[in-house]
This record gives sequence, C-alpha cells and structure tokens, in this order.
Amino acid sequence: MLNFSQFDHSIFEAIHQFALSLPALNPVMRVLSEKAEYLFYLGIIIYWFSRGRENKKMVLVALSAACAAFRIGNVISHFFYRDRPFIQYAFQPLIEHAANASFPSDHSIGSFVIATAIFLYRRKDGTAWLLLAGLISFSRIWNGVHFPFDVIAGALLGVLSAILVKQLFQHWSLAHRSLNAGLDLYEGMVRKVG
Repeated sequence: MLNFSQFDHSIFEAIHQFALSLPALNPVMRVLSEKAEYLFYLGIIIYWFSRGRENKKMVLVALSAACAAFRIGNVISHFFYRDRPFIQYAFQPLIEHAANASFPSDHSIGSFVIATAIFLYRRKDGTAWLLLAGLISFSRIWNGVHFPFDVIAGALLGVLSAILVKQLFQHWSLAHRSLNAGLDLYEGMVRKVG
C-alpha cells in the first residue's frame, strides 16, 4: 500500500512523463507555467476599469484574498518546507526555477484565488478563469517544478481565501462599510477628474 508521499510522487512521475512522451506540448506547457499568469493581471485591470461597481468589488475581493492567501502560503512554506521535484530527482526542469520551497504552489494560489473571486461574482467568466487556473497548475507539474499536492494545496488555499474574504466583506459590517466607503471615494475622485 502506498503512503501519501509515495502516491504524490507516483502521480508526479505519471504527469511529468508526458513531457518526455509528448514533447510537442512542452512549448504550450512552458507558456502556461511562465506567461499565463499575466492574463490574470490583465483581467483584474480590465474588470476594474470596466463599468460597474460590482466589478470593482470583485477586484477588491480578489486582491484582498490574494494578499491573505499568499501570506498564509508563505507561512506554510516555512513550516512545511519541501524540495521541488527537480531537486529531489536531480533533473533539469522544462522551465527555469529557483530551488526554493515547492509547497504550496504560489502559481496555484494566485490563479485560483483570482479565478474563484471572479467566479463568485460572474459565474460564466469565472468558469473560464478556473479552467485557466487548472491548466496553469497542471503545467507546473508537467514542467517538473511542483508535485501534485503542492498545486492542490495552493488551489485549495486560493479558493478558500476568495470565499472567506467575500463572506467577510458581505457579512462583517465594518469590512462592508470600509469597502463601500473606499469605492465611494474612488468614484468621487474619478468624477472630479473626468
């Protein structure tokens, strides 16, 4: 019977093996790992500057949740340090990466926290963003820089952070009033400039 670590490693090996058996997909996986996160930054900017107060609330929830999730992820990585697969197995990953903590995956945290925040406000858009987040996370395993549990933990941390921060802004009156006051101030300044 496999223990959890052996199971995680065997899933990694099965996925990473595709990099050798299907090398035509490696450029796509490199782009997903290294460049696709920029689509999330662009999306946040577009949603912020598009009309509608709900879009701005969504962006503020996403950014607040991202700050919380990354901070929690950073603390976790200090208590549960784990070498990256390319360090443990001594191979060259398909993308350049520092030999730092593998657990949890920052790319999974970031992409899932933003995708989930979008999903909570705009289901159709959010579904596409969640799919992209899943592809980014999968590519991190394919390229040899994360084990499956690293990306699963990062995804869960991102999803839970977005849900909890949205709930916080909706149900804690101080957070709700602060969010609305900040948006009122911003919209007032925009009206004066425009």
